[in-house]
Amino acid sequence: MINRKRLINHIEELSQIGRTENGGINRFSFTDEEKKANKLVEDYMKEAGLSVHYDAIGNLIGSVEGTEDLPAILLGSHIDTVPDGGKYDGPVGVLSAIEVMHTLKDQGIKPKHPVKVISFRDEEGTRFGFGMIGSRAVAGTLTTEDLQREDQNGITIEQAMKDDGLEIDHLDTAQLENIKAYLEIHIEQGKVLEFNHTGVGNVTGIAGPLWLKFHLEGLAEHAGATPMDQRHDALTAASHIITEIEKIANQFQDAVATVGKVAVKPNGVNVIPGEVEFTADIRSIDESERNSIEQKIKDFAQNIANDRNVSLQISELQRVEPVLCDEDIQKAIKESIHELEENVVSLPSGAGHDAMQFKNNFPVGMIFVRSVNGISHNPKEYSLDEDIEQAANVLYKTLNRL
Repeated sequence: MINRKRLINHIEELSQIGRTENGGINRFSFTDEEKKANKLVEDYMKEAGLSVHYDAIGNLIGSVEGTEDLPAILLGSHIDTVPDGGKYDGPVGVLSAIEVMHTLKDQGIKPKHPVKVISFRDEEGTRFGFGMIGSRAVAGTLTTEDLQREDQNGITIEQAMKDDGLEIDHLDTAQLENIKAYLEIHIEQGKVLEFNHTGVGNVTGIAGPLWLKFHLEGLAEHAGATPMDQRHDALTAASHIITEIEKIANQFQDAVATVGKVAVKPNGVNVIPGEVEFTADIRSIDESERNSIEQKIKDFAQNIANDRNVSLQISELQRVEPVLCDEDIQKAIKESIHELEENVVSLPSGAGHDAMQFKNNFPVGMIFVRSVNGISHNPKEYSLDEDIEQAANVLYKTLNRL
């Protein structure tokens, strides 16, 4: 079993790098804070007996050879943060993977498969507004066009790479092949495990976000002088659609839909709203289910627009394929949880993770750690030491099973 004290100490030490005044963490890609954090994680990898290198995009990789000529098993996550983020989102996965390898070293166990522990570069997308840079490179889907994205100072990813001593000419060398599986520990960032009174969970899949933008246009008129039966109120129409979006999502067990952004024009107290724009974020691990939700919403929205004499335009902002976790890996994870006498809870991930980049490359599995009060992307983000220990032990046992 893993060394809990060593793992928790590593999490705490890493959390000091990039610490903000109110206890959060700012650790963004290609910054001095990230470089310092990578050096610390590199030291942890070496102590665990791993050979260390950086690939063409700057992913930090610690490797151990297998005793047989077999495909490699990947473990990992990320150590970058959102602005004023917490200390568990990402680092728990990287440091738990290192701890598992350290435990194997302490026990004199040599894996049959080669094992690589990866700290992926820029999962969060904070600096360039484009996330999962490192895992995209490993999957072979990161393009030179992607590298032209700029931060708020006009610095492109390509320029940041060059400043870091990396060359885009070698980008294709970051892609990994001949891989048996990828495993990732991550905090849940929700309340399902807490609701089920358990510290560790098996992830069934990663929901892909579909973002739609609805634009309704009616007629802005005087609020006092226009009779109710003569109005073309875009906001009233939008409110009916927004309410129905919630009702439709509730018809599907693992789906969620959120209207998170609304703009009203002219936005005056005594003016009938003539124009409304809002977004809908629809997620499910079942793509056909998500498509069904999308169509139901679109059909309802058009009917409302017709009934209320307003025009409707719906545009797609983003469509990401959901990812199902491999059944055999899930079986190994659930057996490992059961072996530790924990309640086996399986749940989908509503948040995106590096694992989703490998849908078309190799099988993936994920282990969730309970998040206290479901809080994440916040300095108050917290997971219990014993839950982190259990998740690392589940990873240890799952790796041995694979």
